[in-house]
Amino acid sequence: MGNGRRLGLVLFIFSFTFIVAQTPDVFRAEYMLMPENKFEVRTKRIKLLANVPIPVRKKKDFIVLGAEYNKFDYTVPQSTLPNAADLSNFHVLDVNFAYVYKWNEDWRFIGVVTPRWASTFTDGVEREDFNINYTAGAYKEKKDADKPYRLVLGLSYSATSPIQVPLPFVYYEKRFRPNWAYTIGVPKTGIKLYTKKQHFIQAELFLDGYYVNIQNDILLSNNNLSTDISHTALLLTIGYQYKFTKDISIYLLGGHTITQNGVLRNSDRKDIFTLNSGPGLYFRTGFRIGI
Repeated sequence: MGNGRRLGLVLFIFSFTFIVAQTPDVFRAEYMLMPENKFEVRTKRIKLLANVPIPVRKKKDFIVLGAEYNKFDYTVPQSTLPNAADLSNFHVLDVNFAYVYKWNEDWRFIGVVTPRWASTFTDGVEREDFNINYTAGAYKEKKDADKPYRLVLGLSYSATSPIQVPLPFVYYEKRFRPNWAYTIGVPKTGIKLYTKKQHFIQAELFLDGYYVNIQNDILLSNNNLSTDISHTALLLTIGYQYKFTKDISIYLLGGHTITQNGVLRNSDRKDIFTLNSGPGLYFRTGFRIGI
């Protein structure tokens, strides 16, 4: 398995785990830009996310109903691919059903089912646009300790993964100094500085990307037929976050790719044509309301 495929596998497995374990938002609106690089490829993304936690069992447990929508504008020059216009717009819609069970004062169990539609949607909705992903895990959180921390352990199964088995994940976050905290995990590892009560500066190493069905399959010059497109990137960024209240904030990140791989894939999910493997800049900004 090549470096691009390995990177893509990790991203697909941990995409929803990242949302549940690290960014439990009630609402988020976000804009991302990767400007044109030496491959003359540019990517823009608009993300909208909402989750509704519903307390059950005397407010000990929660049912979380949510959805996330991503719209990608992927600009590829006609010199790279004659059918480049067919790749200009992608859509990914997740509908999330989660249950959080309180086992004791320290540990909670999480189960998540995520129906996903990921497609160009040029001809409406097709069967190939739809997949279901599953996540099961547990987390331990100590908010009132001298050094607050959160530990998340579990298994995740992705229908778009080249390996059709559940894979394990681990995530750990700790406030090790009054003004410093670190995160170790996938798809994000980083460190954060709390400069003032409402101001935060952070450095992050994280994965980003998508996997989408192409409804109008693309026939390449070597007679290979592309049915899907995927893009994965490993990025290093520095960001700033300002909190208006405990749960409401805005943020801005800028950085550079360490590696990225945008490819067309066939029905066996094998790479058959590289669209973008060059380095590039990365910017992201957004507004969020946390749980």
